Amino acid sequence: MTGHHWGMAPGAAPRTQWRGTIGSGELRSLFENAWGQEFDEDGVVRRLQAHSLGWVTARDDEGLLVGFVNVAWDGALHAFLLDTSVASGARRTRLGTRLVDAAVEGARGAGCRWLHVDFEPELRSFYLGACGFVASEAGVFDLSAR
Repeated sequence: MTGHHWGMAPGAAPRTQWRGTIGSGELRSLFENAWGQEFDEDGVVRRLQAHSLGWVTARDDEGLLVGFVNVAWDGALHAFLLDTSVASGARRTRLGTRLVDAAVEGARGAGCRWLHVDFEPELRSFYLGACGFVASEAGVFDLSAR
């Protein structure tokens, strides 16, 4: 994360963009900052471009990547939010909500009918409250468990 400032100027509103240009190094830096853990995965941007419906980037006035969300899909009606990430200095600015709003519009524009998201319990108020998702029954299978 060397060379990156993760704060934002007061009142600055990052620009969001559907399928914005993104580099592996800057995405890795954002993930490490947002998630607080090392991210050691090559080819993430190549996979985004090959397999995702789209993604949303958010950049500050200096062009620094401060937000990201991936929109995977089934090729038809279902899209899925993955890796919603906001830089530490851009939190509590409604940037996460703006990223999700842009992802909703991108998925809708592609003809998707449903947008799914899985989340940790502490993010319930964000996704179900601020972003407008509705709780539903779902299941998950941990493939690493067996």
